[in-house]
Amino acid sequence: MKSILGISAFYHDAAAAIVVDGKIVAAAQEERFTRKKHTPEFPINAIRYCLDEAGLSIDELDAVVFYDKPLLKFERLLQTYYSFAPKGLISFLKAIPVWLDEKLFLKKKIYDGLGQVEEYNKNSVTLLFTPHHLSHAASVFYPSPYERAAVLTIDGVGEWCTASIGIGEGNKLSLIKEMQFPHSVGLLYSAFTYYLGFTVNSGEYKLMGLAPYGNPTSQETGRFKKLIETELIQIQQDGSVWLDQSYFNYATGLRMVNEKKWEKLFGLKRRKPEAELLPSHCNLALAIQEVTEEIVLRMAAEAKRLTGATVCCLAGGVALNCVANGKLLRKHIFSDLYIQPAAGDAGGALGAALAIYYQYFEMERKLPVKVAQFQDAMQGSYLGPSYSTQEIERMNKKVKANARFIQSVEELTSIIASELANGKVVGWFQGRMEFGPRALGNRSILGDPRDFAMQKKLNLTIKYREGFRPFAPSVLAEDVTTSFELDSPSPYMLMVAPVQQSLRYTLPAHFQELPLWDRLYYQRSQLQAITHLDYSARIQTVHKETNPRYYQLLQAFKKLTGVGVLVNTSFNVRGEPIVCTPYDAYRCFMSTDMDWLVLGDFVYKKEEQQDYLNKDKWVVKFAKD
Repeated sequence: MKSILGISAFYHDAAAAIVVDGKIVAAAQEERFTRKKHTPEFPINAIRYCLDEAGLSIDELDAVVFYDKPLLKFERLLQTYYSFAPKGLISFLKAIPVWLDEKLFLKKKIYDGLGQVEEYNKNSVTLLFTPHHLSHAASVFYPSPYERAAVLTIDGVGEWCTASIGIGEGNKLSLIKEMQFPHSVGLLYSAFTYYLGFTVNSGEYKLMGLAPYGNPTSQETGRFKKLIETELIQIQQDGSVWLDQSYFNYATGLRMVNEKKWEKLFGLKRRKPEAELLPSHCNLALAIQEVTEEIVLRMAAEAKRLTGATVCCLAGGVALNCVANGKLLRKHIFSDLYIQPAAGDAGGALGAALAIYYQYFEMERKLPVKVAQFQDAMQGSYLGPSYSTQEIERMNKKVKANARFIQSVEELTSIIASELANGKVVGWFQGRMEFGPRALGNRSILGDPRDFAMQKKLNLTIKYREGFRPFAPSVLAEDVTTSFELDSPSPYMLMVAPVQQSLRYTLPAHFQELPLWDRLYYQRSQLQAITHLDYSARIQTVHKETNPRYYQLLQAFKKLTGVGVLVNTSFNVRGEPIVCTPYDAYRCFMSTDMDWLVLGDFVYKKEEQQDYLNKDKWVVKFAKD
């Protein structure tokens, strides 16, 4: 038996994962336990959970592996500052002490962190390090259903690498082409995230959600796109990019961009966080989204040329751009795509463990058994902790919750489906927590996609987030083509596709000239709550083999309404990590306008809870993301 613990930490999205005899036993982000979103802190709680789930101690592990090579990162830091000197002196003076104190002594920090998990014999631990992009590539290839595949990784930056093309075959995985810092698609997208008033390493998905509010036929959008492609960057035929560093400060500065140069270039001041969204902001968001999509398509074509593979695996933060993923799928450069559900740095913990298992220990790789329309080793990404009936009962007593226990799954799903069909919002908490940024039906808030007011209600009175944000649909796998122009599985909510023409309403000729909020609340389709302004939707296909209870709920809803689709958004409020424990879920339920809560077999109606009108009693303030 070989058991490997993978760790990501100290940058953002700290996580841990454990692999035993090639099986992914457990994986979780540290933020879910500490309630600090995107925390970089050493994942003490996540490691402790993974070890408990595997029934192992640290002393019993064959290896502990970190997802990054810090000395190579330090080399990049020094060389970058040397190359740009004297620019960035203040940033350099701030960064160096941190690196000297923390990053260069990373081995000691890891050993000390493990000591906080439990007592162990330091001499028994084999501590290894994997390159950042190899960790990403391994996280997607080894769980994939493919014997041989191209592997495309695109993110901000690892040690030096910002994008890579690899080839995986059997238990072998190698990177054959790289793009290097400071030229980076991920950092380019993050620069626009910053300029449009969102938080870097957190708000990129908001930028993606804002893009459809832009006018694709406007002269301004075209002008923005041309300026990006001629002044900010150069895009090569193979998808590699060159960024004019005079416009950017991320290499040596304390900000992402040179704001004065950007203002002069675009004729648009940087949007302040929470400020009003203007049409120009939307058009700029659309321009960079379209440029990013073009780059991804070119990189994919180059991956196909270099590897000759018929299928492709995607990882890295840019692989979470589900709009680009959807366009890549429809372009048919490859016959099939597989995307890691934890594509960002959290997934690097899993990739590091898998890379060591297959490459360091040279273990045989067996393809996952096909149990549904798709096959992989991620188990639906349900790799986090679960909670027993007894644990939920203890929580009920502690908070004096009024709950009804329903033993029959059929009765439970029938009751909740009926409430959803009547316009109620339900917090749905079941089984093992999802690994990655998406709620996939185990830590979800659910609603009726047909309800015209549902998007506004969810954004403003439950999630407490920006009103322009779209919501995703969960759909019965066998019904996906009925509602969407998608003919392949999308179990991890990482594919955007158009809503079927038959479900759309015709928009007026002057639609693009309407104010943003008028466009948002204009009736676009029969599934209004999940239809974005461009008739698109970020789709999760639900399979009975990987999530039978959620599948049954969708079936019950379809029986009542004729529609096998639900609104599915993550169970949290703005700035909060997705809920982990029953208490997290109950507190969130009581602090919002959710109508019903389901914890396992327990059902909670808001009006039956003590002091249910006093939301402030349950509110926890989270930093806005």
